[in-house]
Amino acid sequence: MEQFFQQLLNGLAVGGIYALVALGYTMVYGVLKLINFAHGDLFTIGAYLGLTLLVSGKLAGVLPPAVAVLAVFVMVGLLVALIGVLLERAAYRPLRGANRLSAVVSALGASIFFENAIMLIYGARVYVYPDFLRPDFTVNLFGVSVPGVRLLILGASVALMLALSAFIQRTRMGAAIRATAIDPGAARLMGINVDRVIALVFLIGPGLGGMAGLMVGIYYGQIDFTMGWSYGLKAFTAAILGGIGNIPGAMLGGLLLGVTEALAAGYVAMAWKDAVAFLVLILILIIRPTGILGERTADKL
Repeated sequence: MEQFFQQLLNGLAVGGIYALVALGYTMVYGVLKLINFAHGDLFTIGAYLGLTLLVSGKLAGVLPPAVAVLAVFVMVGLLVALIGVLLERAAYRPLRGANRLSAVVSALGASIFFENAIMLIYGARVYVYPDFLRPDFTVNLFGVSVPGVRLLILGASVALMLALSAFIQRTRMGAAIRATAIDPGAARLMGINVDRVIALVFLIGPGLGGMAGLMVGIYYGQIDFTMGWSYGLKAFTAAILGGIGNIPGAMLGGLLLGVTEALAAGYVAMAWKDAVAFLVLILILIIRPTGILGERTADKL
């Protein structure tokens, strides 16, 4: 039981990271019916920017570790969000009236550009986050000693997901996003600035992805320029698992995928965790092709 609880919490922490990245995929698809293949690389940029600000920017030496991480957490989210807006303006907006294949090719090109830019700027070696940035306290839950960093990652992920859900459902801009997803033409006739709404989607999604990249760096302690491919693939899988275009589905899919991987690693073998996770995806899609909560792109975004 102790091992199960440890693996469950580990899976929820990792799943929370998957869910944050998956939200970027599902929001863009819900509004533009486009898969932003460069999203995983924006996640990687977040991890590298976080390390740069903490170490090269010396914020970790000037401020207490907890304050430095919190400040960088916000800064990384804003910086990657800005890059996401610039990406939409340069790579996607000029092709909005073109066929869907052109946008897909542009997305793949942007992904290759970002990955190689990171490699050229930082090099191909693995970078390590300083150990003192990782909380070293433990919490006793139900007789099990749980690392504090695991609980903090899970708590931050859940808080961000709940904040996004509240924003989409309870604010005027959230209503504008839902209206644009239903019918962009009708939204324009109602006075909604569709370009601004799409830019907002590319602001929020990459911002969450950048924060998730920083979480991975602190949680695992090391990053590399190819990590966007693996985490992007897992997050995309989570979005499909929950129902592409469905914000609650992306959250559920990410958590479920993380828990499945953790349990497979603990009870089967570490080498089989990816295979088991994708096997679960295949089985669910055979039973329910639209995902667990169903594909939502319009009134249910």
